[in-house]
Amino acid sequence: MRSEPRPRLLIVSFSPLRSDARVLRQVRLFAERYAVTTLGYGEAPDGVVEHLRLPDDVVAWHKDRRLLATRRFETAYRASPVVRATRTLLEGRRGSYDVVLANDADTLPVALDLAPAGGLHLDLHEYASRQSEESWRWRLFVAPYYRWLLRRYAPAADSVSTVGTWLAREYRREFGLGPVVVPNAAPFADRSPTPVGSPLRLVHSGLARRGRSLHVMIEAVRAAARPLTLDLYLMPNDPGYLQELRELAADLPRVRFHDPVPPDRLGESLAACDVGVFVLPPVNFNYRFTLPNKFFDFVQARLAVVVGPSPEMADLVRHHGLGVVTEDFTAESLAAALDALTDEQVAGFKAASHAAASELSAQEQVRGWTRAIDTLAARVNG
Repeated sequence: MRSEPRPRLLIVSFSPLRSDARVLRQVRLFAERYAVTTLGYGEAPDGVVEHLRLPDDVVAWHKDRRLLATRRFETAYRASPVVRATRTLLEGRRGSYDVVLANDADTLPVALDLAPAGGLHLDLHEYASRQSEESWRWRLFVAPYYRWLLRRYAPAADSVSTVGTWLAREYRREFGLGPVVVPNAAPFADRSPTPVGSPLRLVHSGLARRGRSLHVMIEAVRAAARPLTLDLYLMPNDPGYLQELRELAADLPRVRFHDPVPPDRLGESLAACDVGVFVLPPVNFNYRFTLPNKFFDFVQARLAVVVGPSPEMADLVRHHGLGVVTEDFTAESLAAALDALTDEQVAGFKAASHAAASELSAQEQVRGWTRAIDTLAARVNG
């Protein structure tokens, strides 16, 4: 007896897919039950039936400044190099997919052009219209474009998701959307907390970007009274800034810089430490309400967690008893929080991460995607 063919799902993202953790979670979630095609930069993710690769020399964010300045937003979108390249890759495929999963607002109009039989789900990774609001150029030229794009096209999406509760509230208030929340949770890791080390072992992983103020952690280690080590696993997004960090820590042998670790090995490296640290000054809306991959990586590594007073992270830290929220985003506040920690408290926080690891894992947190995509697919075959 012939089995029913799998529904055809297209996942679109204007990002390098093999290094985009959120998109990879989507692929892994649906690849067994859906015939998944991906469109994006770089090599094909594992498990897909087809990959439509955007040319490496096409810049995803490039748009004609004159068109943005004169508010000719539709023309600016359709004329952008990445949209023209996408339309070339998708030529003749209108109606070919049962469901489309569009990542971020930029992919939405061209994805809607495909008229998927079951419908389209939009996943908004950040708050699109307020990504770089610290820049006056962004506020003047780019933010109006994204507000137009969301007002014009987001209501046509059949369902929407985003990464955190606070962003979902703001999308509802400003644009009338009703996103489900799907955090950037890491897969469940079957491990136990390690004993608390002496000196206390701090760790941070992520992107080396100037706006993330990573120097705050280094200065906190310098200012702290208690013995500490800080291991940094940083992607060299800004080599100049990374070099500045190395120079800042040149007199601090307790601060150690490591090469980036592949996602499937990162947990092992983190688990050798005691406290995951992330203090991100709220220079823009998305930074204020950040809930990043690394937070969930810390939990799966069974670490205590110390974060700044960023509402999304602070709420989870307090709710699950995972660690400490600093008074503010300064090095002095972070140093004071670390000095106040006892070994017994750190051990308790690591145990709390262990207790919350299943609930805060990707397997639990991605249910919003599963319900949304399965609902759309069911429209096709009943």
